[in-house]
Parts: sequence; structure tokens; C-alpha cells
Amino acid sequence: MISYNTVNVKMPAIRRRDTSAWVKAVAASYGKKVGEIAYIFVDDEEILRVNREYLQHDYYTDIITFDYTEGDTISGDLFISLDTVRTNAEQFDKPYEEELHRVIIHGILHLCGINDKGPGEREQMEAAEDKALAMLGE
Repeated sequence: MISYNTVNVKMPAIRRRDTSAWVKAVAASYGKKVGEIAYIFVDDEEILRVNREYLQHDYYTDIITFDYTEGDTISGDLFISLDTVRTNAEQFDKPYEEELHRVIIHGILHLCGINDKGPGEREQMEAAEDKALAMLGE
């Protein structure tokens, strides 16, 4: 099940049913099933609080993914800062909706086992994001 929640922000204008079907299709393309996925849309202050409290990181970020995956069933809590998504969209000259979908799927790709911290991994993640975003348009 995929749930959509908010803390301190309005629910973004996404089509939940379509987004959930897309998330499941992307996971399936990696041989994964979707278990319990909770999207929590927040503001910058809340993402900073979560980052400090749970990860001991003192900075803003667009997404924090807590991974509860077991076997081939992905599960997790995905905190997304809509403030940072908006800032990034402006910085990269991308439409807000596209950047939001990129971040929504970024967390799923992490749950599917794709990393972005090591050498060459960021490029692999960006390619996986682009492939997933292309699936959204189908």
C-alpha cells in the first residue's frame, strides 16, 4: 500500500492513483513488489528536524528515505521537502512537477537497491530516474 501524508504543507497536486501505479511499475522493472510505502510531504524545517534527529545531519535535503525492505518487497517512509523540491526546480530550470516526480521516484530507486553516493553511482541514479520518468509519460 502506498500512502500520501503531509506535515506543515498542503498536499501537492499529484494524481495519487497514477503515481501509485507508476511506483509499482518502476519497482516491478527491478523485480520488486511494493509493500508499505509512506510518502510524507513536509517543509524545510521538518526535513531538517528529521535529518538532525534520525541521521545526525545538520542540513536541508529534498528527500530522506527510511528503508524497511524485506526480500523482494520494498517498504519505507519517504520524507520529501516540497520547499527544497521547489528550490531545486528553479535552480535546475526544470518544471516543479517534473522535479517532484524525480524526487518521488528517487526514494523508490533507493529502496530497489540503487545508490548515489559512491564513484559513478550518481550517474547510474540519474539514468534510472530518467528511465523511470519516461515510464510516467507512457
